[in-house]
Amino acid sequence: MFGIYGHSRAAAICYYGLHCLQHRGQEGAGIVTVQDGEMMVHKGEGLINEVFNEQILNSLKGNRAISHVRYSTGGDGGAENVEPLVFRAKQGSMAITHDGSLENADELRDRMEEMGSIFQTNSDSEVLAHLIRRSMHTQFVDKVKESLRSLVGGFAFMVLTESQLIAASDPWGLRPLSVGRLKDGYVVTSETCAFDIVGARWVRDVKPGEMIIIDGEGLHAEPFVMGGSKNMCAMEYIYFARPDSDLNGINVHTARKRLGKQLAKEAPVDADIVVGVPDSSISAAIGYAEQSGIPYEMGLIKNKYVGRTFIQPSQELREQGVKMKLSAVRGVVENKRVVIVDDSIVRGTTIKRIITLLREAGALEVHVRISSPPLQYTCPYGIDLKTSEELLAANHDQEEIRKMLGMDSLAHISVEGLVKAVGTFNEDGSCGQCRACFNGSYPTHS
Repeated sequence: MFGIYGHSRAAAICYYGLHCLQHRGQEGAGIVTVQDGEMMVHKGEGLINEVFNEQILNSLKGNRAISHVRYSTGGDGGAENVEPLVFRAKQGSMAITHDGSLENADELRDRMEEMGSIFQTNSDSEVLAHLIRRSMHTQFVDKVKESLRSLVGGFAFMVLTESQLIAASDPWGLRPLSVGRLKDGYVVTSETCAFDIVGARWVRDVKPGEMIIIDGEGLHAEPFVMGGSKNMCAMEYIYFARPDSDLNGINVHTARKRLGKQLAKEAPVDADIVVGVPDSSISAAIGYAEQSGIPYEMGLIKNKYVGRTFIQPSQELREQGVKMKLSAVRGVVENKRVVIVDDSIVRGTTIKRIITLLREAGALEVHVRISSPPLQYTCPYGIDLKTSEELLAANHDQEEIRKMLGMDSLAHISVEGLVKAVGTFNEDGSCGQCRACFNGSYPTHS
C-alpha cells in the first residue's frame, strides 16, 4: 500500500511508490485520488506498468491518494477484488485498501448480511467499509475507530475520504506500516523503501493498535485500542520485504545477512561454493559465505521479467514460473559441491527445480540451507499459507523432504536462531516477531 496527502501530483507519486512495492503483489494495482470532493479511480489486473500510463495518471487529479498492489490471500484474484475499493454514499465517499487478512471476516460478513448489507467483493476491505457505514457515531474518525475494534487478524488499513487520509495498524503490529514526510505533505507506505524514490524521509512507524489521521491541519495519532507488544511477521524479514527497507528500525538486508551467518553456525557443511536463490535469498547466502569462509558465487541467473513464484495465485502458475525464472551457470557450478541458500520451503516447487538445474549443470553435490525454520503451520494474517496440506514440513520430516527433493543434505535455521539473528525485541524483552507459521503460537489467540 502507498498513500499520500498534500502533493499536487498525488497519482504520479503513488505510481512511483507502488513500483517500489511491486514485489508485494503482482495480480493487480489501483490508485484512487480526491479533488473537489470527487473520487477518481483507476485499477486493473496485472503489473503496475500494465495498468497505468501517463495519460491515465494525468486524469487522476488531486493532492491526496491511496494505492495498492494486489496479492490475494483471501477471496480470489478477480478484477472486482483489485483495490482500493471505492464506496459512494449521500453522506460522502470513501476509498479503502489493506494489507493482511482478517480472521473474523466471514463472521462479520455473515452478521452484516443478516442485517441487510450487500457485499460486492470478497475483500476484507469491504468488511471494514460496511462496519464504518453501520456505525452510529457522528464523527467519521470515531466510526473508523469503532469499526477497527471489531477486527481480529493481521492488517494495515488505509481509508481515504474527501478531507482525510487515515492509516491503521492491527493491535499486534503484524503487518508493516510507516509514515514519511514530504516538503508539502505526508506519505504512508507498507515499506520504507518507497520513501526514497519519492524524496520522502521516514518519520515513524505506525504503532500496534494505532490510527494516523492526516488532514488539512497536519498529522496526529490516536489509539483505537491499547496495542500490545509488536509481533511483526517474521516472513517480512525472511522473504517478503525488500532488502533496502527498514522494519522496526532494522534493515532487512542486514537482518538476512545475520540469518545466513547464524545458519552457517548451526548447519556447517564441507563445500566449494555458496549460491543464493535470487533475489530474496542473496543476502542470507552472503552471510552464510562470510561466516563459513566458503566463496559466494553467482550460480543462478534470474529472468527478471518473471514474477515471484511464491505469491502466484495457483500451483500451476508457480510451477510454470519456476521453469522460466531461473537458470544455472554451468561455468560456476560444474564439478563443484554447492551450498544453495534459500529463504524457505513452502510447497517445494522452487527448490526442487533448482536442484535439478544445478545437477544438470554438473554440480557434484547440492546441500540446501534454509534461512527460516520449517513452515509447519498455516497463516491467518496475510501470507498465503492457507492449508497444512500444502506445507511440506507439516506432513514430512526433514529426512523425508531431503529424499523427496533430491538433496545431498538439508538444514533449516532454528526458531531460536531466527530470533537471535533478526534481533527484534520489545521493551519488556519479549520477541518482536510473529513466528506462528514455525511454532503454532498465534498472537491473536493468546
